Amino acid sequence: MIRYNEKNERTAYYKMLLLVVIILLNMSGCKKFVDIDPPETSLTGDNVFRDDATANAVMLGVYTNLSSGALFTGSFVGLSFFPGLSADELTIFKDVIDAPMIQYYTNMLKGTQIADRIEFWSSIYQTIYIVNYTINGLSKSSSLNPSVKKQLMGEALFMRAFCYFYLTNLYGDVPLITSIDYSVNLGMPRSPQKVIYSQIVSDLKSAKESLNPGYVDASGINKSTERVRPNKFAAAALLARVYLFTGMWDEAWREADFVISNAGQYQLEKDLGRVFLKNSVEAIWQLQPVNLGENTSYGSGFVLTRGYNNGINPVYLSPDITDAFEKNDLRKISWIGIDSSTGKKYPFAYKYKQYEYGKPVTEYYMVMRLAEQFLIRSEANLHKGRLTESILDLNKVRRRSGLADIGLITPDGIVNAILQERKVEFFTEWGHRWFDLKRTGKINEVMTSVTSRKGGVWQPYSQLYPISLTELMKTPSISQTPGYN
Repeated sequence: MIRYNEKNERTAYYKMLLLVVIILLNMSGCKKFVDIDPPETSLTGDNVFRDDATANAVMLGVYTNLSSGALFTGSFVGLSFFPGLSADELTIFKDVIDAPMIQYYTNMLKGTQIADRIEFWSSIYQTIYIVNYTINGLSKSSSLNPSVKKQLMGEALFMRAFCYFYLTNLYGDVPLITSIDYSVNLGMPRSPQKVIYSQIVSDLKSAKESLNPGYVDASGINKSTERVRPNKFAAAALLARVYLFTGMWDEAWREADFVISNAGQYQLEKDLGRVFLKNSVEAIWQLQPVNLGENTSYGSGFVLTRGYNNGINPVYLSPDITDAFEKNDLRKISWIGIDSSTGKKYPFAYKYKQYEYGKPVTEYYMVMRLAEQFLIRSEANLHKGRLTESILDLNKVRRRSGLADIGLITPDGIVNAILQERKVEFFTEWGHRWFDLKRTGKINEVMTSVTSRKGGVWQPYSQLYPISLTELMKTPSISQTPGYN
């Protein structure tokens, strides 16, 4: 769906209202997350933000929509799959015939052929429109509980920043849409990435000021043990990441330190098998699974039990990942499984272990976690000339994995050690590896040989994804990603 014309922005608006209705009427089995009565009157744009319950339901609907996507589609859930497919993390089974999936894998995407079903542009902009509508509605509302309004505004700003972070890292320069006026949005061209990052930082700073330090339930006020709504520390954690990507080392250190210092709420899980469980003490922000009978799509999509399994599980881990672990690294033992059912050993991502349908929900989608903050602070300390402090944070992540401490080494050695830790810590998680290769300038060096091995020919422009022909035809103000013309 396209968001730059009146028809499609209305579609996004009605989708928002539908999400409100679904949350209010059809989630009675999830009382821990949503425990509110249905509205007594029909919903319209004028009254959605007059009532605490319906206003909350808009944001709960956003999170429901994020977690309801499938691994192999262009939903938010797919951000742990397709960038991993593009990078050096996954190997596609030779029997796979899905053409768009193969294009991502061989780094040979074509703007004229890419299928909309696995293109992120549309789904992310739909979410942006809903949160823009929320920001607009909250700004005009005078009837909400002030504490609820403040929390919801923080969540909406956080989500807009989250969406734009992924858009700009997937596509580079993108249109900056903050209005709900289709006539304004229709003519918006791509904005420079620097402008996008400026908006992200502005939104996150405001979100950090508005959000509660603890987690709240569906009321937007009451405390919750569920870590499924962003809080003040989630905003700080995303800010730390953004500052890392933009080379603002003092600011990256400050925000990461802010999160790490809250030891009463966040700790590294000592047991690696507990990291991806719901409400893990390492979790800064998770998404609650909502698909019937399923824990997460990561478990059902990545875990192999019968090889390719008639197309259900199209990938296994590449040797670039499996060979990257040091001897006795507990992450390799806990987070990688081996399927030998076909007589050949296929390693697969086993961070999420619940793959059978109908099992009790014990795992949540992990979106942001504490280990990243230690590695951000480590990298920031390095660039600030604090080598000893940098190594201390690096070693905290290593110790949790059963590895020996790294001693004092050269700055270049520390850089490589940090990137190595990020590679084996965050494989198949939300595009970390793909983005790290780009932000560190190593992508051409690494992907030239990797792409050749995958059956493609690497071109530097392939580090950004093209926009589908459908989008370009309906939105003439947008130009194709350079290189795909």
